[in-house]
Amino acid sequence: MAKKLTEKELLFCSYYADGGDARGCAARAGFSVMPQKSAARLLAREDIRAEISRLEKEKRAVASVEKGLLRLAFGSVADAMKLMMSENCMTAEEIERLDLFNVSEIKRPKGGGLEIKFFDRIKALERLEKLGGGEENTQSSFIKALSDGAKMLSGDEGE
Repeated sequence: MAKKLTEKELLFCSYYADGGDARGCAARAGFSVMPQKSAARLLAREDIRAEISRLEKEKRAVASVEKGLLRLAFGSVADAMKLMMSENCMTAEEIERLDLFNVSEIKRPKGGGLEIKFFDRIKALERLEKLGGGEENTQSSFIKALSDGAKMLSGDEGE
């Protein structure tokens, strides 16, 4: 049965997965006596390396989701408008080059024209805020301010 990591060891893994130097991470985690040697001993352990690897994968996944949500919240709708306003039928190659990431649905009603629905930018901002884990950091505060401002502009402040 594998030995459970201590709180200090878990802190070291978390700091190291964030990209810090090993000695500095060990010192921040509480290994104050000879942090360089402590870091070397920790990094030599398979369970520590496995935890660091797991945390790095988790951080990459969260970063990927965050990147997508940022693109939904702040991405351009110019290509969708280009598609909607084009009077000539666009070729498949032209359509393929369009950035329609923010589009959730496209319909062609019977009466003609084109109906385009976009993903909700406010919901993307709210999800970004939740990804911050409730921590009061600059980014989540910024996103909350943007979200609150957008709600006020749309008249949804009572929700």
